[in-house]
Amino acid sequence: MKAIRLFVKEHVALFLFQLFLIAFILLLYWLDGFRNYGTAIYALILGIVFTCLYLLGKFILRRTYYTKIVKEPVVMEDLLIRHSTTPEHIRSTRYMREAYRLYQSEVQQLYAAQHRQLHFINQWVHQMKTPLSVMSLLLQEEGAVDRTSVQEELDKMQRGLEAVLVNARLETFEEDMRIERLHLKTFVQSIVTEHKRLFITNRVFPTIDIADDLYVSTDRKWMKIVIAQFITNAVKYTFEEGKKVHFIAEPLDKSVQLRIVDEGVGIPASDLERVTKPFFTGENGRLTGESTGMGLYIASEVCERLGHTLLLSSEVGKGTTITVTFQDEKGGDSYERSTDYRIDEHHENL
Repeated sequence: MKAIRLFVKEHVALFLFQLFLIAFILLLYWLDGFRNYGTAIYALILGIVFTCLYLLGKFILRRTYYTKIVKEPVVMEDLLIRHSTTPEHIRSTRYMREAYRLYQSEVQQLYAAQHRQLHFINQWVHQMKTPLSVMSLLLQEEGAVDRTSVQEELDKMQRGLEAVLVNARLETFEEDMRIERLHLKTFVQSIVTEHKRLFITNRVFPTIDIADDLYVSTDRKWMKIVIAQFITNAVKYTFEEGKKVHFIAEPLDKSVQLRIVDEGVGIPASDLERVTKPFFTGENGRLTGESTGMGLYIASEVCERLGHTLLLSSEVGKGTTITVTFQDEKGGDSYERSTDYRIDEHHENL
């Protein structure tokens, strides 16, 4: 009955218009001198009957549609109307299916982001237990506290906390982005200097081979996070002392290419295509037990959103090369060095 009432409400205006149209035509005949009332009544009845038959046929054709829409949906699939007969309803069905597809896509993206965030937080909390336990044991020892060991554990916690904050801000990346022109050598030197303790602790040494006339347009904060992640990985997976991490940049046609080359254990070929996937740790991640599998994922996401090309190549036992290409760049003298990133030359190789 709900379907019939809905159909009547929708077409009552059409029915009244048909009555008005018949009455108007009969009025024209009456003004023209036609005075046969029986024929007029007969024409009126036939008009009403034909109109009702038309509406009845229309309802029969659309009965499935009206029956569907008068019911309250229980699941999202109830919005999909599978039996449409008229061009209008066929188009409406296509529209609803496309809207449903977009909805499902957005829901899947939100679910994936929420799941990734929850997984990352759980993994991070679990990993933070290790430095906390180590510091607790160091404090329980008699005598002077080993400040170097405590500082190492604090650095691990700080890097983990920064990773959590970066992952959270990644969802609103566009709101937190500001492109500026940077002097590449000065920029890289500043990041290397900030990680000086990490290099010294692991007996790994950086070398910087970047010309003074190279500039890139990028986001200072986000690119700093990306290069810092590359440095952390390079040092973490270099187990032999005395090895080096090379920072090399060269100009190309309308671009600048920055390569970070380490002499670590390298990435197995089977893992190379998946290291930028979230939570993928691979064989090397199992060696240290401290990998979250999010570092290179965040780096690849940032580079993609900034329009920089990121390439990884590696050979087991020889090291890994990470290449970042800054597009549409030219060397020039229009950049003024910021005092925040001015570094003395003797820091170049620590």
